[in-house]
Amino acid sequence: MQTPIGVLCFGILDLRPIAKTSNNRLYRQTFFFINKLISAMTLSKIFRILKFMNFRRILILTACMLLTLNDSVAFAAIQRKPQAVLVPSAAKPVEKPVEKPPEVLSLKQRLQSRVSKNPNFNNSTLIFDLPVTYNRKVSYWISHFQNRGKNWFGGWLERSTKYMPFIQKELREAGLPQDLAYMVMIESGFEPNAISHAAAVGPWQFIQPTGQRYGLGVHWWLDERRDLKKSTLAAIRYLKDLHREFGSWYLVAASYNMGENGLRRQIKKHGTKDFWALSRLGALPQETVDYVPKILAAMMIAKAPALYGFTDIAKLKNLEYDIVMAPGGLDLGELAEEIGVTSKALKDLNAEILLGYIPTQISRHPIRVPKGSMTVVANYLDRKK
Repeated sequence: MQTPIGVLCFGILDLRPIAKTSNNRLYRQTFFFINKLISAMTLSKIFRILKFMNFRRILILTACMLLTLNDSVAFAAIQRKPQAVLVPSAAKPVEKPVEKPPEVLSLKQRLQSRVSKNPNFNNSTLIFDLPVTYNRKVSYWISHFQNRGKNWFGGWLERSTKYMPFIQKELREAGLPQDLAYMVMIESGFEPNAISHAAAVGPWQFIQPTGQRYGLGVHWWLDERRDLKKSTLAAIRYLKDLHREFGSWYLVAASYNMGENGLRRQIKKHGTKDFWALSRLGALPQETVDYVPKILAAMMIAKAPALYGFTDIAKLKNLEYDIVMAPGGLDLGELAEEIGVTSKALKDLNAEILLGYIPTQISRHPIRVPKGSMTVVANYLDRKK
């Protein structure tokens, strides 16, 4: 049976009020039963059922389909008596409380908040002598060091117990912020033999021209960029020069990473000396954009490692040594065996000596030996004369 579309649609639209208000029990029961049934049926099944239904049932079924699809606009258009909505005449609009933006805590405040929840923590370690900032970038690197980078960052923390006091002492005596030592953690992880993709070498990662400019010799058998004492003193002179020019420790770190000439150009181009603004403007290389947040994240974790999940960090013995003048031809491996330490330990202590021995054509050269081993070393050198 074919049904004119106009008649069908008009009848469908008029069924909603009938179904809700009619005293005919059959209408109501059929309406609500089919309404539930329709929601569980596919369209193809519905049309197969239509073939076996009379005109009135088709109207009811089609109306239920429209109701299931929640076609409220069509039904509202044909309602006979619209429902009145009562609005109190004197009612005042309800004012929603103005939500205050979340307070942005500084890095130091955030760390102190975490420490306050741990009464056993020594609050005296929360000393920062660099400007501290906490933002999404810093948060990202904290999370990275806690998760994906946890193994190697834990290694950095262990090595920091050996080397950090030495570096901070040199910085303090030079009148610089001691927290600049965390640059070494990010640069090399305190590895004396670290080499970057840009051929930067040593704990402070000097490239050769900059290293030589600040007094670090590079020769076929000797690379003073690998020596912690010499490279730290060179870095101190370099950092002082950078701070005199840029006036901001964040920009000092950025220029140390990307080069002062590149940073100078970007500051002139964009007219700002704000590190974060330069980062947002895309004026800095991505490595430099990440460099300062990495330092801040490392500094925050290292000052309270247990609060960030680093509870099993081994404390290494502080770096201490004596200096001895050694003759050319001295083999560090043989001397290590005589002293009773590993060859690697003595070579790391003298990382600037590239060959593991002093060439015979060099008359003499100062070497570092473990603290308290001077007598053993002196006896060994006497026998070698």
